[in-house]
Amino acid sequence: MKPSASAPAAPASRASSIDVIPQIFTRTLTAQDAMRSGPSVNARVGFRLRWRLGHGKTKRVNDEPLLAYVALGANLGAAARTLREAADSIAGWPSTKLFGSSLWRTAPVDCPLGSPPFLNAALGLQPRPGTTPESLLDALLALEARLGRTRSELTNAPRAIDLDLIAFGTETRTTPTLVLPHPRAHERAFVLAPLVEIAPGLILPGQQQTVSALLATLGQSEAMKTEHRLI
Repeated sequence: MKPSASAPAAPASRASSIDVIPQIFTRTLTAQDAMRSGPSVNARVGFRLRWRLGHGKTKRVNDEPLLAYVALGANLGAAARTLREAADSIAGWPSTKLFGSSLWRTAPVDCPLGSPPFLNAALGLQPRPGTTPESLLDALLALEARLGRTRSELTNAPRAIDLDLIAFGTETRTTPTLVLPHPRAHERAFVLAPLVEIAPGLILPGQQQTVSALLATLGQSEAMKTEHRLI
């Protein structure tokens, strides 16, 4: 399915000291650090259900709106500016809720030798009615292309922007173009650390533990939370 919404032109880029002084960061990550600052949402937003009685029958109804989660990353160019431009563009899409993490500096994982470190972040958004995981993915890919993402034959090559759809409510997919939830999200600190900051109790479909607990199982991590926020 093609995207149901398109992103408008991004607003003017904002300069950030993190592009100039990338070494500004706090201490080494713990799960508690990730949860300490930033907007926190219900661990099970989009997943929790409540029960009510109606016409003599027990009916299960949604208690919270559906939320989707997107992981952002970049390790080429003015990474902080590009991530913020992506967030600004997504904020302009028809959505009633948008919240973001801090910017995190992380070491490259399974990348070519000599790859520069990444800046990573996470966004939570409430898609407008009618949006599907496929249409949201298409919109994210189109935004990547507009922000300068080029595909390389080299696996995990450095990139100007990377936008990964991590979860879309309780939806699951296994197709050549989309796997939900993201197949490696539960074992990647660079995904989990920003995600814990905005949704510490989120349980990804197919997992038994919250993202906060999953992050704790990874132990010591090279992910560093900076003093700068995505939005």
